[in-house]
Amino acid sequence: MSEFRRVDAWLLAPAPAERLAAFRLLAGGFAVVYVAVRSPALWALTRRPGERFEGVGVLAGLDGPPARVVVMVLLTITLLTGVAFATGWRFSWTGPGFALALLTLGTFHSSWGQLLHFENLMVLHVLVLGFSPAADAWSLTAAGSPRPSPRYGWPLRLAAIITVSVYVIAGIAKLRIGGTEWLVGDTLRNHVAYSASRLTLLGGTPTPLAGEVIDATWLFPPMAVGAVLIELTAPLALVNRMLRNVWVTATIVMHVGILALLAVFFPYQALGFAFAPFFALEVAVSRVARLSRRRPADRSIRGG
Repeated sequence: MSEFRRVDAWLLAPAPAERLAAFRLLAGGFAVVYVAVRSPALWALTRRPGERFEGVGVLAGLDGPPARVVVMVLLTITLLTGVAFATGWRFSWTGPGFALALLTLGTFHSSWGQLLHFENLMVLHVLVLGFSPAADAWSLTAAGSPRPSPRYGWPLRLAAIITVSVYVIAGIAKLRIGGTEWLVGDTLRNHVAYSASRLTLLGGTPTPLAGEVIDATWLFPPMAVGAVLIELTAPLALVNRMLRNVWVTATIVMHVGILALLAVFFPYQALGFAFAPFFALEVAVSRVARLSRRRPADRSIRGG
């Protein structure tokens, strides 16, 4: 029973409203930029043959793709509510609205079939934020500075658990599908070779590193073991600060390696947004604000 109390105390530990607000700004801002950049590719899906569409998730009941005008309206609503979400404007409406619009848009993307799922973790984080009091501070409609409370802590811890779970599931999937062969065989090497060949055939440019290491067969088992180890040990990031810092650093390095070898970029993860719930974001913001206020003063003192 004491263990359950400890877990309960961790999940419901108070957190500053500013910490949750900072996560809202980061995840919401990233999501808006992501949708804006990906809009042409998402719109291009409406020109594909309808038989390629297979509705999944919230679109599982559709027999065919939604009409083009519906997709255009969905894109517009997602971008508009996304800006309101990030700034915290009328968040009781725009928070859930953006979360559901982004979920629908991401599901629409997935319904055309994907080998890589770049936005899934981002969408899950936005869903948590959209149904939380993430705009009680640092928003256009915030009134005052609320005291630290469990209502600001549990969304951050839930988002951290989701991040950890995504990596654990990825590690388990590798072992379930590939078994030990994924660790000690040529699966990873073949994947790198396939990715480079595919890019070449499609007129792209494989990464220089892929061509350099493809013949170094001895490198791939340690890299495969390292990747699975990072994924399966993700829960350690919830234990203490030291393990968190080691795991987050190793995971970002892994994503940089994926980019270098496979030319596959997971921006939400590789740029660190996925790991924001693990950190005291408001402390970093305060430090940056203090530094920015000092610099003009320092220059005036030196000039005088």
